[in-house]
Amino acid sequence: MADGPVELPGRLAILPFRNKVLLPGAIVRIRCTNPSSVKLVEQELWQREEKGLIGVLPVHDSEAAGSLLSPGVGSDSGEGGSKAPGGTGGESTKQDTKNGKETIHWHSRGVAARALHLSRGVEKPSGRVTYIVVLEGLCRFSVQELSARGSYHVARVSRLDMTKTELEHAEQDPDLIALSRQFKATAMELISVLEQVKKLSRAKQKTVGRTKVLLETVPVYRLADIFVASFEISFEEQLSMLDSVDLKVRLSKATELVDRHLQSILVAEKITQKVEGQLSKSQKEFLLRQQMRAIKEELGDNDDDEDDVAALERKMQNAGMPANIWKHAQRELRRLRKMQPQQPGYSSSRSYLELLADLPWQKVSEERELDLRAAKESLDRDHYGLTKVKQRIIEYLAVRKLKPDARGPVLCFVGPPGVGKTSLASSIAKALHRKFIRISLGGVKDEADIRGHRRTYIGSMPGRLIDGLKRVSVSNPVMLLDEIDKTGSDVRGDPASALLEVLDPEQNKTFNDHYLNVPFDLSKVIFVATANRMQPIPPPLLDRMEVIELPGYTPEEKLKIAVKHLIPRVLEQHGLSSTYLQIPEAMVKLIIERYTREAGVRNLERNLAALARAAAVKVAEQDSALRLGKEIQPITTTLLDSRLADGGEVEMEVIPMGQDISNTYENPSPMIVDEAMLEKVLGPPRFDDRETADRVASPGVSVGLVWTSFGGEVQFVEATAMVGKGDLHLTGQLGDVIKESAQLALTWVRARAADLNLSPTSDINLLESRDIHIHFPAGAVPKDGPSAGVTLVTSLVSLFSHRKVRADTAMTGEMTLRGLVLPVGGVKDKVLAAHRYGIKRVILPERNLKDLAEVPAPILSGLEILLVKRIEEVLDHAFEGGCPLRPHSKL
Repeated sequence: MADGPVELPGRLAILPFRNKVLLPGAIVRIRCTNPSSVKLVEQELWQREEKGLIGVLPVHDSEAAGSLLSPGVGSDSGEGGSKAPGGTGGESTKQDTKNGKETIHWHSRGVAARALHLSRGVEKPSGRVTYIVVLEGLCRFSVQELSARGSYHVARVSRLDMTKTELEHAEQDPDLIALSRQFKATAMELISVLEQVKKLSRAKQKTVGRTKVLLETVPVYRLADIFVASFEISFEEQLSMLDSVDLKVRLSKATELVDRHLQSILVAEKITQKVEGQLSKSQKEFLLRQQMRAIKEELGDNDDDEDDVAALERKMQNAGMPANIWKHAQRELRRLRKMQPQQPGYSSSRSYLELLADLPWQKVSEERELDLRAAKESLDRDHYGLTKVKQRIIEYLAVRKLKPDARGPVLCFVGPPGVGKTSLASSIAKALHRKFIRISLGGVKDEADIRGHRRTYIGSMPGRLIDGLKRVSVSNPVMLLDEIDKTGSDVRGDPASALLEVLDPEQNKTFNDHYLNVPFDLSKVIFVATANRMQPIPPPLLDRMEVIELPGYTPEEKLKIAVKHLIPRVLEQHGLSSTYLQIPEAMVKLIIERYTREAGVRNLERNLAALARAAAVKVAEQDSALRLGKEIQPITTTLLDSRLADGGEVEMEVIPMGQDISNTYENPSPMIVDEAMLEKVLGPPRFDDRETADRVASPGVSVGLVWTSFGGEVQFVEATAMVGKGDLHLTGQLGDVIKESAQLALTWVRARAADLNLSPTSDINLLESRDIHIHFPAGAVPKDGPSAGVTLVTSLVSLFSHRKVRADTAMTGEMTLRGLVLPVGGVKDKVLAAHRYGIKRVILPERNLKDLAEVPAPILSGLEILLVKRIEEVLDHAFEGGCPLRPHSKL
């Protein structure tokens, strides 16, 4: 290392340093391979006996071509160039190469360096000459002029560092003395921290020792460059340090860089100590587990994790996975073996492999030969009525019998609650001798419920389909997708769209669950869906299913279902029999007529259960039943012998063979349900036949028929007039369509007022000085649809004509502005609702005649069906004695 200022020649050969800076006092090793650099070293250093000085000039460009320098090691990148003017402090000079393809950014300041070591080598087989040079930076210089000498550059330079006299004068500056002390204090703190670091290599420990010696012997202005040169800092910071000619600025920057390096070491050491503490804990747990394993082996109780993993591997081998999935599972298993049980990802990986092992890849239910006659008898035994639906199921089973691998349609049972949709799906599984699983989709809004969560999420799990197959343990069950119309969608996805792949036989062969992340074959699964309504089901999903509608039951069907199915089941569920409770058919009819008006039979079953609970209370409170062997003492032989010896008579009771002895001493009193018990247990009747007559007792009220998700219902429409400005008020939680129907009905009545004898002439306004209010009772229930058009017209005509509508007549139909009556849907459910409410006459659009074929004949025989084409015919049937029109009016 140079002890004092170096004499600098006027011109220096320039060795370019690309994206790296050599600072004074720093030592760097360079391997020269570039032809221009090799030429420079050969002429300026190798061929001269007295090694001179060369200039090292930083070069930076937009492209990081050539080798980058690391601490203590450098590389050259020689560039050819032409003469360029020298710059001044800190600026860069741009120079184009001879070929014009590359622009070189020469820095205007550099460092003079001398060669401490030089060696020459020849590469084989190319014969290229290379040099390895060890350079020491001496002092800073500024480039005044840059010119080319052959293949390398030569620069006219001027010295930037202070002379010896200037340095002695500057060392007396108080500010410089304070900066020097601050720098030395920071440097000593850095050396102390490095000495405390345990994992330093011997070479680094020697380097720390030499640095400590340098700190005590070398002048401060040289130490700043030496310390900074040993840090990994950016190229811009290196250039800034090179350009710091002023000693105060140089020491300030050096102190800042040393302090930053010190803080980074402290943070790294803190993190290292924390990690080492965690590793020590893991190593301790591992050692304890190894000791525990050895103890268990000595005791013969070796059930550690290795055995569990081996058992899991055997289970996976027996699962029958396809080859590609088995390969994936082996890769996951190898990953699991490398993990410790206490690692965070161990449990999730194990759960995933257990799912792969539990899934029924090849396991199927053994199918017996289908017996269609037995299947039909089973359906008739379990379900009363539903002839059309059962016939479709038999057809489905017949196709499966002839072609077991046929891709049959996905059946979707649509109907009100309580009509037996779920039990029909169970009957299909029973007839096919397959396992049955039900998946409820009601309220599902997350697509992950169908496709599963990705394993990257915490708490991830497979979708409901894969989880259901895992629970049922076969790949060909009958899977019921219950309440498929009640799925929703939000930001988490649309489950209905995910079901498109599930229900498509062309796609579900390679169903991809996000959690499983491997394809699974769902083509063997028989899917059956249920819904209350078709409207909420998206059309693409509905297109993949065959819809089978299940209408509501008639009162006669409900009676048969109650006697054959509901009453025996209710008695069994409550621990009773017909000995304790008897419900006559007449009482069942009263329950159907007065306490339940629904499409299904759920409320009927609830009422029967209430009667069973009342009987159970009475039976449980009976304490007078005598049982043999508890309260009757047996007759002894001595007493019997003494009575016979005295000639006494012994009374004996003969018990017939086969009679239960215990029941002989019981005195059961069966409870027979009557009307008084109905009112006591179920309360007063909720419905009666006089409801319709009472509600249409005044003009302005008409009876309509509507369809809901629970089946058909009777809907009353009430209209009244009051003083006002001719406005129309509508209430009852109505939708836009039914509001438009009300406005349409009022317009038609106003236009035909004279023909309907509602006003003497056609130029009189019916609404003059009065408002009309139309109300649909049951205001908490939303209502919408066009089928109330004829009912609204009838109500308005009744209001304006002050005539009452017939109480035994209900109607449905959409109307046009010209008075035509258009067909509507849900005719069967509406007719059944009219029959439940005791309606005798039903007005229907003529074009709905074809829909009456679905209505049971006993229902039609008890109703008078009136088919109409125009609204005038509706009015003629709705009023007692008809609705007389003026002679000139045209229908």
